[in-house]
Amino acid sequence: MSKVLVAMSGGVDSSAAAAILQSQGYDCIGCTLRLFDKGGDNADADIRAAESVCAAMGIPYCVFNYQNEFRDCVIADFVQNYIDGRTPNPCIVCNRRMKFGALMRRAEQLGCEYVATGHYARIERTGGRFLLKKALDPAKDQSYVLYSLTQEQLAHVLFPLGGMEKADVRALATENSFENAQKPESQDICFVPDGDYAGFIERFSGNTFPAGDVVDTAGNLLGRHRGLHHYTVGQRKGLGIAAEAPLYVRRLDAASNRVVLARAAEMFDRECTVTAVNWIPSPLPASPVRCKARIRYHHPEQPCTVIPLSADSVRMVFDAPVRAITPGQAAVFYDGDVVLGGGTISDAL
Repeated sequence: MSKVLVAMSGGVDSSAAAAILQSQGYDCIGCTLRLFDKGGDNADADIRAAESVCAAMGIPYCVFNYQNEFRDCVIADFVQNYIDGRTPNPCIVCNRRMKFGALMRRAEQLGCEYVATGHYARIERTGGRFLLKKALDPAKDQSYVLYSLTQEQLAHVLFPLGGMEKADVRALATENSFENAQKPESQDICFVPDGDYAGFIERFSGNTFPAGDVVDTAGNLLGRHRGLHHYTVGQRKGLGIAAEAPLYVRRLDAASNRVVLARAAEMFDRECTVTAVNWIPSPLPASPVRCKARIRYHHPEQPCTVIPLSADSVRMVFDAPVRAITPGQAAVFYDGDVVLGGGTISDAL
């Protein structure tokens, strides 16, 4: 049977994925990517958990050190985006550069035909090409962060959990006596576990960031801000501005170092430009495409028209205005449960 390199985080999902593949006859090798120094007494807790699962399964286990690559490709990108007034999704960059980039190259070196992860998504082969599809469980679907997968990558990726619900995954782990069967899920960005993005950005960059003006959409001065990296589009709390009606961050202007605030009714747009587009089923079509789009991980899909501008950029026009289109976030396009592709929002129009 085919050899598979299984990316194991120490959590229940990747452990269950490995168990499923082994039960299906695959020759599994478990691995963990050491991406950053977690520090503290439990720095290697995830590695020990993954190693324990692999020992129970009787499969080889190895740890790959990618801390330098993760710092240069993922963390540095995250920090620079915030400095430039954008709000990135580092999980998408990590998937593209690490899990389905560096790890796939390592799998090839080890003679593995596939890389498998515990993501909740599905891959379907049709007409000689591969489709990326939503997980059957909408509450767990992770297709949004996988839109950058190419045809070549999809041909060598396995998502064993795409047709399962979380309760069934935990039950499977319990049946296999995995110690992490009831391990809680992580909700934060892995390298900023305390959620203090601004503090992390300051420590990583070694910079101090200048205060600047807070203005309304007409340019009227409302106050001062503490540095653009403290804010994101749509934010309401922590603005330090007293007003009769609630105000929200409308735009971050890095060129003038200004935070622009607006009332709720002013937070809507119908159009935005999306760059670095990956279109999965085929090359990006030359004519407009009707579909639905999601502009944040948990944002409900909205009907829109995708209008190609170049080989890797589009203009997205929603049927109805949507709130807080955020530069730096991903726009992901869907046709039913099929992921057509996605890219990075560069601006709202």
